[in-house]
Amino acid sequence: MKSNVTELATRISRALISASDRTVPTPTWAPSLEQTLHRLNCRDLLTPQLVAHVIDPFLISHHSLALGFFNWASQQPNFAHDPLTYRSIFKSLSASRRCNAVEALLKRVRSRKISLDASAYGHVITCFVRNKRTHNGFLVFSEIGSLVGDVGPDVCNLLLAALASHGYIDNARKVFDELMQRGVRLTTLGLGVYLWKFCGNGELLEVLSVLDEVRGRNSGINGSVIAVLVVHGLCQASRVSEALWMLDELRSRSCKPDFMAYRIVAEAFREMGDVVEKERVLKLKRKLGVAPRMNDYREFLFTLISERLTKEATELGEVIISGDFPLEDDILNALIGTISADDPQSAITFFRFMIKKGKFPTLLTLSNLCRNLCKHNQTDVLMQVYQVLDSGGYFADAESYTVMVSFLCKAGRVREAYGILQLMKKKGLGPDVFGYNSVLEACCREDLMRPAKRLWDEMFSSGCSGDLRTYAILINKFSGIGQVEEARRLFYHMLEKGLEPDSSICRSLIEGLCQEANFEAAFDIFDQCIKQAPTLARSVLSAFVLCLCRKGDFVNASKLLQRFDCDSGNLDSHVAFLKHLNDADEARLALEHMKWIRENSSLMMNRISSELVFLLSSASKSEPLLNWLER
Repeated sequence: MKSNVTELATRISRALISASDRTVPTPTWAPSLEQTLHRLNCRDLLTPQLVAHVIDPFLISHHSLALGFFNWASQQPNFAHDPLTYRSIFKSLSASRRCNAVEALLKRVRSRKISLDASAYGHVITCFVRNKRTHNGFLVFSEIGSLVGDVGPDVCNLLLAALASHGYIDNARKVFDELMQRGVRLTTLGLGVYLWKFCGNGELLEVLSVLDEVRGRNSGINGSVIAVLVVHGLCQASRVSEALWMLDELRSRSCKPDFMAYRIVAEAFREMGDVVEKERVLKLKRKLGVAPRMNDYREFLFTLISERLTKEATELGEVIISGDFPLEDDILNALIGTISADDPQSAITFFRFMIKKGKFPTLLTLSNLCRNLCKHNQTDVLMQVYQVLDSGGYFADAESYTVMVSFLCKAGRVREAYGILQLMKKKGLGPDVFGYNSVLEACCREDLMRPAKRLWDEMFSSGCSGDLRTYAILINKFSGIGQVEEARRLFYHMLEKGLEPDSSICRSLIEGLCQEANFEAAFDIFDQCIKQAPTLARSVLSAFVLCLCRKGDFVNASKLLQRFDCDSGNLDSHVAFLKHLNDADEARLALEHMKWIRENSSLMMNRISSELVFLLSSASKSEPLLNWLER
């Protein structure tokens, strides 16, 4: 039985993934996917076990497909979700940004009084916390009572850390007390971030009370990391003298301060101008401090990043590099690539530290950094990154140069990007068609058409043949600015090279030709679409009909539609055309077109009728069409 469920779950999941739109990063649910499921004839075979198995493990990372399948199953006769299916969907959504969906499902669970297990609630809490809906996570935690002990230490400590990070110190204390009462193991993440933030204005005796309560029951906590976080939190809150006192208290509680902890306090005294106390701390450092185990900090930083506590990861990372303590390449790359999404300036600080140590970021890290600098409009900083890397000899191959060209183009630094292309040619490193396309697209975006044409000529003289994207960039641009003859010449040049146009190329060119009232040339392009593939022609049909209607050429628009069979694929085109005819007071032509549709497909006419009655009910001059439809 189990093997049959697994086999059917595999078939269903593969069919959904295959039928989904793979051209987008996160495929969404669509009616076509429901048709896929109907063709599999699986409705009568649905069981909670099967639905849960389709989602987990097969759709676990396809969040939208998992949710769509879950909702589709809800609508099938004689099927009802149970705790197993809810756990699977919550597990899938826990790694997504679909908090609203999770909240709606949770309301459904409550209204139907379905008893979920602890792991399902753990997935719900994780989703809320990772999407900065921490208070929602806390409310779920508060209502599950005795199940807290089975949710798992990772989820509980994540909630504790996130509440403290987002300023919910009172709620964090309630979570801490509950964990201690239920015997849930604390981790360096949960305890460390909680104490760090509590030290902002909390009583030191309470900090020590927490440490005393935890000591002996949680052997896996890293005492030296805790010490750094506690004294850093105190110094952040200008409680420097208390931080000095705390160093000795921490040491007596197996949280032995390392050199980093002493340095934090010494630097705080230096910033206050208290040289005497600074020197005193440095003496204590030499006498009592130990060398930091950097691998412990590396692992802790990775944990902060993976749990999306990037603010804490940034602060701790800055503490480490400000003392010139070493960090491995992998954690520096992770900090730069992750932090740049929200805080590009801090990311650049880590970047400069890496360069100072004679190291370079990976190409993936460079891509993430550049992408985020573009997002934050930090184009000058982007240029500085390139110059620093170039002076250090980072760019040794075409791939690394091309990445930089691409992002300089996105930032609008076309001249600099073109300069890199020339440098690549001098070094014998290409460039390839991707690099040329990036600069070509940037030229067109900035309306630099003469440079774009020169670059086109340069591509071919350099032996780099353009690809479909090259032609699409130029044809779309030329069509949009009224240079349709140039666009048409490129279109036929593309066909001669054996490249098949896509719908965007054909649509933009046809629209440009219709705008110039060159309908004969537009029909020639459409005929080429039909030769290439009927599906291509159908994808362009609606746009072509619309262009003809806007120019008042209704007769040719009708003839164009009549070149295709009457089927549902052209339904929208016929409806839009008839609506245009009614608005233009062309009732006679509209009636003739509807008669043709009815003669060829009464089913199609019935579907069009229902659409038209709705659209024309409030339109003026619609009586002739409505009367004919009611016959």
